[in-house]
Amino acid sequence: MSKNYGIILISHGSSLPYGEVTFKEIKEKFIKKTGLPTEVGYMKVSSPSIAGAVEILKDEVEDLDKIIALPVFLAPGIHTNIDIPILLGLDPLEEDPRCPDGNYPDEHYLSIADDVDFDGEIELLPPIGPDDDLLKFIDKRIEELLSESELDEDAKTGVLLVSHGSRLKYNKEFTSELFSKFEKTTDYPCNFGFMELEEPSIPEAIDSLLDENEVDRLIVVPIFIAPGVHTTNDIPTILGLKEGHSHEHHHDHGHDHDHHHDLTTIDFDGEILYPEPIKADYILIDILVKKVNDAL
Repeated sequence: MSKNYGIILISHGSSLPYGEVTFKEIKEKFIKKTGLPTEVGYMKVSSPSIAGAVEILKDEVEDLDKIIALPVFLAPGIHTNIDIPILLGLDPLEEDPRCPDGNYPDEHYLSIADDVDFDGEIELLPPIGPDDDLLKFIDKRIEELLSESELDEDAKTGVLLVSHGSRLKYNKEFTSELFSKFEKTTDYPCNFGFMELEEPSIPEAIDSLLDENEVDRLIVVPIFIAPGVHTTNDIPTILGLKEGHSHEHHHDHGHDHDHHHDLTTIDFDGEILYPEPIKADYILIDILVKKVNDAL
């Protein structure tokens, strides 16, 4: 491969500061480990945009002729299969259920985004998926939390993996496969649940876990990359770690709609341990490096 290439780590973007802080650290650690010219490109809201990231790489790499674009998303979905390809100037990987004819409204972020100005090759990699190394992250979080527990080592511990949920199949497929791998490697009674849009919900998953097992201490591991409203408010509210309140969470996909989260709290009197999401953990960096190296 030509040496005139660069890497774009693609993120969704957020109006909250958590995402940009996390992805700045991810980029810095990725560059430190690989030495490759790398920029973060955001789908919307944050900057630089994907087109802006391309311009940065063009300035950094002389005669840039190839870009490897890696969506730093855990599961496939509309963003990885439709939005990101379009924003890169590539063909979408599937028909858009939001807008099957591909004629997006004028205010849609795919309509207002700057076009990528690049004549070279763009290779779009798949998202992370249920990589085996994510099990290392889960085990690491469990070990960290057990060291902070107020209960003694004889306390019976259960583990719950929590994901966002989606109207599409991909998120549940990802979470189910990752949980299946985790279940085979752990001695803890465990289950998985979704914050919204998919079943089992977090309360349902916990009820099922408690019905089948005696649990004094529950470790709830959020399978999210960056902190945000879901990990800092919604899930803690469901777990009873934060005073609950419903809110409207607005996703602008070109068709305005509000998600009204049903933050039903759980019924559990034992100790609940809840860590931060993956963030820029070295395990994530190793996964990203592996995916890019496989493409080189």
